[in-house]
Amino acid sequence: MPIEILMPALSPTMESGNLAKWLVKEGDSVAPGDIIAEIETDKATMEVEAVDEGTVGKIVVDEGTSDVPVNQLIALLLEEGEDESALDGAADKAAPKKDAKPEKAEAPKTDEKPEQKTEDKTAEPKKPAPAEAPAEAGPAPTTGDGDRIFSSPLARRIARQNDLDLSAVKGSGPHGRIIQRDVEEALEKGTAAAKPEKAAAAAPAAAPAKGMGADAVRAMFEEGSYETVPHDSMRKVIARRLTESKTTIPHFYLTIDCRIDALLALRKQLNDAAPVTDDKPAYKISVNDMVIKALALSLKAVPDANVTWTDEAMLKHKAADVGVAVAIPGGLITPVVRRADEKTLSVISNEMKDFAKRARDRRLKPEEYQGGATAVSNLGMFGIKDFSAVINPPHATILAVGAGEQRPVVTDGSIEVATIMSATLSTDHRAVDGALGAELMAAFKRYIENPMGMLV
Repeated sequence: MPIEILMPALSPTMESGNLAKWLVKEGDSVAPGDIIAEIETDKATMEVEAVDEGTVGKIVVDEGTSDVPVNQLIALLLEEGEDESALDGAADKAAPKKDAKPEKAEAPKTDEKPEQKTEDKTAEPKKPAPAEAPAEAGPAPTTGDGDRIFSSPLARRIARQNDLDLSAVKGSGPHGRIIQRDVEEALEKGTAAAKPEKAAAAAPAAAPAKGMGADAVRAMFEEGSYETVPHDSMRKVIARRLTESKTTIPHFYLTIDCRIDALLALRKQLNDAAPVTDDKPAYKISVNDMVIKALALSLKAVPDANVTWTDEAMLKHKAADVGVAVAIPGGLITPVVRRADEKTLSVISNEMKDFAKRARDRRLKPEEYQGGATAVSNLGMFGIKDFSAVINPPHATILAVGAGEQRPVVTDGSIEVATIMSATLSTDHRAVDGALGAELMAAFKRYIENPMGMLV
């Protein structure tokens, strides 16, 4: 039987991706480890390797296809000794996976059957089924506590047809995702419970509130006075995550002014001393590199602020991993400098240059932009004096850094001019309260104003 190649889950939060390019064609032989396709997620373009050996028998999803759900069939691989005749049955079996839309198209059929059998008393308990039709439009069901159940479109369709509660099914797919095989096994063994009617009835009420519809907004503007630019997957994810952050995380803000004259002088000394190879310095440290180092050292000095909130417990991190917001076309991404407190400024500088380049090319790996307990967002290079950033879950804090500018300051009763940089810490009040956040910012200010401490 042909081997199914499914749309891979390239990150724990990935639900769909764009099949950017096939690197093989039908008839090609592949071996484990061969690169067969390029998949675009909201953050990066990644290569997909073959897991099995065989011949590409059929490409089910064409390159350039957008929003292909995770675990959907994208190609069939013929094993040794198989010919094209083996593809017929496999392709028919895979037909429901090809597009999630058939799930909605089949809904009326499942609704019609109970209506046709109203005379059968055994069918009467299923009469509420038509009321469940609107709820099925949701891409993923939830548990009674509101937690999302990750499952494939085909698994959800089979579960609905058999009135099964997916929360009682254990997933064997990537990251515990429920797939077709799991639902079928549950049906055979009778281990899945029937879907509670109350939960089904409550589903529409649990749907998140939506903003003003596109048609209503367009009606406010003169036709032809605007251009419609569809949201790409990155912008959709940014919108969803930032809405989630601002509506579920209790933000509060702490702003502090740091004098950076000594930091600028040390930066110049370090860059002037950089070894030169082929007329190119080995490193060029930026103010942002020093901010990253200072924040990492501050987290080590105030370990209670180096945390992540979960509903069950606080995760207290042993390493100071600092994410850094990098602007790329269409949005931004936050690569993470791991163990930034242990790295030299030159290493941080070169690592960030590599991250920025690969981020713009969308070549970062998921493990390079996931995790961390805090982040830095620096708009100083655009002349922004100060601002407040939105926390990027699962982080508990994010530091917004403004431009260094000359301001009058009072020192020992005398007015003098100094270069001042404003920094604002956005904090998840569930994890880091006011006093603790102030302690973290005080530590940050000490490292910024006494930068030699970052070198020892």
